[in-house]
Amino acid sequence: MTCKIVLLPGDGIGPEVTRAAMNALKRVSDVFGITAQFETHHLGGIAIDKTGNPAPDEMIAACKKADAVFLGAVGGPKWDNAPVRPEAGLLKIRKELGLFANLRPTVVHPSLVEQSPLRPELVAGVDFLIVRELTGGIYFGEKTRDADKASDLCTYSVPEIERVARVAFKAAQKRKGRLTSIDKANVLETSHLWRETVTRLGADEYPDVELDHLLVDAAAMHLIQRPKSFDVIVTENLFGDILSDEASVLSGSIGAMGSASLGGESPGLFEPIHGSAPDIAGMDKANPIGAIASVSMLLRHGLGLGAPADAVDAAISQAIESGQTTGDLGGKLSGSAAADAIVGLIGVPVPA
Repeated sequence: MTCKIVLLPGDGIGPEVTRAAMNALKRVSDVFGITAQFETHHLGGIAIDKTGNPAPDEMIAACKKADAVFLGAVGGPKWDNAPVRPEAGLLKIRKELGLFANLRPTVVHPSLVEQSPLRPELVAGVDFLIVRELTGGIYFGEKTRDADKASDLCTYSVPEIERVARVAFKAAQKRKGRLTSIDKANVLETSHLWRETVTRLGADEYPDVELDHLLVDAAAMHLIQRPKSFDVIVTENLFGDILSDEASVLSGSIGAMGSASLGGESPGLFEPIHGSAPDIAGMDKANPIGAIASVSMLLRHGLGLGAPADAVDAAISQAIESGQTTGDLGGKLSGSAAADAIVGLIGVPVPA
């Protein structure tokens, strides 16, 4: 199998974790006989510096021709006062590729239970998936601003809700069969429509999935009070952005989580969720696990390669169990050394 992968290192620690991801993909290629072709482009702040555009047309065109896209991170204080912010590039590529569903798994590894800020009995065994709608809502609504007033319009259509809800229902069917839909239906009209649409879709097409609804404020509390009660969560863009970052700390470090952004026939976009972390950029401290976990999702969801994805997941687990981690997870390794440890374990049989 030959596949073309576009790399978007981006800003801050993005280039460091992208290097870890590329090395993991090269190792997978060697072990499983895959031919991976890489092409690198600019996105975000570095693209602004190079071209004045956070999402250059050349980059968008290359991504559309790829089999999968890996993103490191975008943004940083350097561009806080820029006419166009780096994050605009991220929103544009999501829109251009039609990436409407963001998948963020939250799993607490047994060896990392003590690293969580919550009590061990609350986080041991946590394993849930957040499915976030990615191209609608307040982030993409009409925006106005004058001297003393600003407005951001939140809109959703039934088709937009249905397509992301179907992704979540299908994911629940493959897991424990439970789906929690999160909204603010006691206040917002968009949430009224969201709840009505998800309820109807569940009754009509997915009667085998147990569906319940939570208001977003209650959901934020339950993620801390009883995170093991969740299986699959589906929610709109803004709520999903906030809740998925809240969920990431359950494992002890935001650096350990990967994500997949998926659409229809377009290539998927895969990225760690930790952001650009400019305060540690260039210091070789960045946790590579989120990037390499995103490689697993790229293989599984982007290329349809289950066995290589399983091998990457097993390598991450072995490295964590043996304490080969960065400081944010209680280890003593540099970012590059931690990445090398994981990459070296890909394809190595798990000890009995």
